[in-house]
Amino acid sequence: MAFFNGQVMRKMQKYLPKRIILVRHGESEVNENEQVLEYVPNYKIQLSKKGNDQAQNIGLKIKDIIISENGDSKNWKLFFYVSPSNRTRETMEGIIGEGETFPEENVVGIREECRLREQHFGNFQEIEKRNKIKRTRCSYGKFFYRVPDGESSADVYDRVSSFIEVLWRDMEMNKFDIGKSDELNLIVVSHGLTILLFLMKWFNWTVQQFEGLTNPKNCEYRVLQLGCNGEYSLAIHHNVEDLKEWGLSDEMIADQNFRAYGSKVYKRNI
Repeated sequence: MAFFNGQVMRKMQKYLPKRIILVRHGESEVNENEQVLEYVPNYKIQLSKKGNDQAQNIGLKIKDIIISENGDSKNWKLFFYVSPSNRTRETMEGIIGEGETFPEENVVGIREECRLREQHFGNFQEIEKRNKIKRTRCSYGKFFYRVPDGESSADVYDRVSSFIEVLWRDMEMNKFDIGKSDELNLIVVSHGLTILLFLMKWFNWTVQQFEGLTNPKNCEYRVLQLGCNGEYSLAIHHNVEDLKEWGLSDEMIADQNFRAYGSKVYKRNI
């Protein structure tokens, strides 16, 4: 019986992903001509030429992050979650680089995840009406303001929370099928607001703390990496200046340091 229990324990042992990297899609057609929102469904909007270049460049940066700690080792893997929008799928494809940046054998899975979609602003969007909605949202508060015929940030938070719960369950059950010798990197390709709400849920930030955050730019990324005590933290890869620029308060930064190093003193400046 003891031998059997040992087998079960080894089988159920979990190996958490080393990193969860959140990536906003590259520049899209909207940046070149906002009028496309009036006749192209939001989910069908594609990347611009610049956006495609950004995606390829960010793929190389992500590879540098992984390779810098692995050297010649080939035991690292990637699993992608991607929002069901053309611009996020194209960004993911640019990151992978047709097998040139990330070889096929290192990409162990790609999953489209509808809960990672953009905040719904209604269907075809009149530009003047859209701009008025954004101004009203700023004065009302971007978390609770519900877009007419669309969603509030609170609505997006609920579905992102559901996704994170499933993600944790998959990690607990070791569904990514990685062993002790493998390093797994989860890459989540999504949208600016969705990424902020992911971080809000993950780190238990308050509504007031969320309101102070700045939106990631096109193809910017946030790296959550496992710290010494098994907690994920932004402070391992990103420095204090980055965190402050993104709107994190001193209290939030201290918490990131604690998650990374078990101390509230910042120990690394990349």
